[in-house]
Amino acid sequence: MTSAAHERLRECLARIYPPELAAGAYEGILSLLAKAEPPPAPKGDYFSEQTVTLITYGDTLNAEGEAPLATLRRFCRAYLADVLDTIHLLPHYPYSSDDGFSVMDYYAVNPALGTWQDVKQLGADFRLMFDAVINHMSAQSQWFKRFLAGDPEFNGLFFTESPEADLSAVVRPRTTPLLTPFVKADGSTVHVWTTFSADQVDLDYRQPSTLLRILDVLLFYVAQGAQVLRLDAIAFMWKQAGTPSIHLPQTHAIIQAIRAVMDIYAPHVVLITETNVPHAENVSYFGDGFNEAQLVYNFTLPPLLFYSMATGRTQKLCDWLNTLQTPSQRTAFFNFTASHDGIGVRPVEGILSADELHLLIDIVERRGGRVSYRAQSDGTRTPYELNCTYVDAIADPGLPLEVQVKRFLLSQGVMLAMAGVPAIYIHSLLGTRNDLEGMARTGQNRSINRAKLPLREIEMALSAPQSFRAQVFEGYKRLLRARRTQRAFHPLGAQRAYTLNGGAVLALERSAPDGKAKTLALFNFSDAPQQVTLWQDAKQEVISQRPIADKAITLLAYEMSWLRLHA
Repeated sequence: MTSAAHERLRECLARIYPPELAAGAYEGILSLLAKAEPPPAPKGDYFSEQTVTLITYGDTLNAEGEAPLATLRRFCRAYLADVLDTIHLLPHYPYSSDDGFSVMDYYAVNPALGTWQDVKQLGADFRLMFDAVINHMSAQSQWFKRFLAGDPEFNGLFFTESPEADLSAVVRPRTTPLLTPFVKADGSTVHVWTTFSADQVDLDYRQPSTLLRILDVLLFYVAQGAQVLRLDAIAFMWKQAGTPSIHLPQTHAIIQAIRAVMDIYAPHVVLITETNVPHAENVSYFGDGFNEAQLVYNFTLPPLLFYSMATGRTQKLCDWLNTLQTPSQRTAFFNFTASHDGIGVRPVEGILSADELHLLIDIVERRGGRVSYRAQSDGTRTPYELNCTYVDAIADPGLPLEVQVKRFLLSQGVMLAMAGVPAIYIHSLLGTRNDLEGMARTGQNRSINRAKLPLREIEMALSAPQSFRAQVFEGYKRLLRARRTQRAFHPLGAQRAYTLNGGAVLALERSAPDGKAKTLALFNFSDAPQQVTLWQDAKQEVISQRPIADKAITLLAYEMSWLRLHA
């Protein structure tokens, strides 16, 4: 495998750089690998029905007198050790803006969170996913300051462009200016490419030295315990005037080079690409199934599932589910409904009409949420994401508490039953509502879904069985325990979706990769009972562990049922 990975690495570099630069980059990478600290041993096979990921900031939970990373570890050990095995630790590095995604020092832990020792202790109990924010870094970082100072070691590290260049074709994820002027120490002005904000300056991978710097960072992350590397905003890595500057061939070649390096250094490391774009573009980051990312975010799921819950109609969701494929048995979708960002709506372009999207916007705005926009080349704005907790998107606060809980857990049950690896944002697990005060305080739309919570208050709510938090939390954990018992929910297994009862019920057939274990998951999206006649013999209802006696079952409003079938 190593020799093949070396050849792939050479080939990738040849697609990025001229021959002499490619040869130098290859030798530089070999030098990095020779000096790298040996990676820790992996925590079992990542591709398993046991694999469940928690997405969280290091300081979402806080306790007085304790480092937040230690608080997180204590909470997860006490409450979650039996239902999940992986923690996606959102950027835990020193930063200047964007809640961590404007990194000032790739090699440090934000002292407000704790230390590398705290990270390693968390990794002793759970598999860790780190964020690799490698499209850009902070304009306040030492790297950028040394670039502006004219330090030869940092020449070419950040992407500059003439403001006269034709950038009309560039795909924009924001409405802020693409180029930001900075004054260098010699008095000259440079215009730096800033895809996301003026404080997030883009790296220039046209220089092999930039790639070498970032590979050193990634090797360091793995040595600190990262077994999954989330490549943030990766689609924008390579820029070129006159092109869309998204998904360019060199971008894919860079990711494939990273994969080859990891296959040499630590073959157990999993790469996941974060590309909030239409589905066909998103899945291109699987490559041929063996040479690029093992995981891609299933970005279409959150808005399409939201639409299905809002309307009680499942046909669009069913049709889309039946299109999902990955190119090999070592690739999978990373299924999620919520994250630290909003509900991206670009992935439902071509699936939902403008009126259908407007329905979702109306719901979000009625519940106190916001809409973030992106700029089009003609100067207009279009919706980019809906800023709202997924709890408030799905669970109308005006409904009875029991119905709110059932609706929200139904949405999560769909995600958990799908082929792929499930990922749960901590605020979904805890039933967190929109943080309107936090959004008002920061002036940032995304703050609505990034609340900081005192652990004492959370534990008090979880100890009160009738509270909304406790009902969501315990119901969610019940689903997770049931899911982890079923080989049919293996992330690489097969799936087939159906609509029943005029679209009110979604049925999802799942089977293990070897076909020896099968499950039928049924979801009633309507507010009325639905009777379903089974077309296969079922042994047991998995969530309740009740035996199944006949061919007809009744699903109450917003009820789900996972049935273990005779193989």
